[in-house]
Amino acid sequence: MYFEISIAAFGVVAFLTLRDIRIFRRTKLESFRKGAMKGMAAMTLALLGVMVVQQNAELGMLLVLIGLFINKKGHREDVFGDAVTADRFLGKTNIKN
Repeated sequence: MYFEISIAAFGVVAFLTLRDIRIFRRTKLESFRKGAMKGMAAMTLALLGVMVVQQNAELGMLLVLIGLFINKKGHREDVFGDAVTADRFLGKTNIKN
């Protein structure tokens, strides 16, 4: 069960990181670059936790949890405007560089 939970957490971190990268490439806003960099570190730690959870569940889940804390949302500019939820979910923006 711990393996599935850690895989789901890694998937969430990876999705949010890729979304931040997409928004940064379109807008060139510094806050999304920082978010993507923090996401890369969090993804690495969460992936390490996924690998460790098979041998030691407590240590693996601790690494995943630390990765989730690293990935917490910081200050971001409003790039979505009045976009619908699906567009926000996919990271579509109205701002072009």
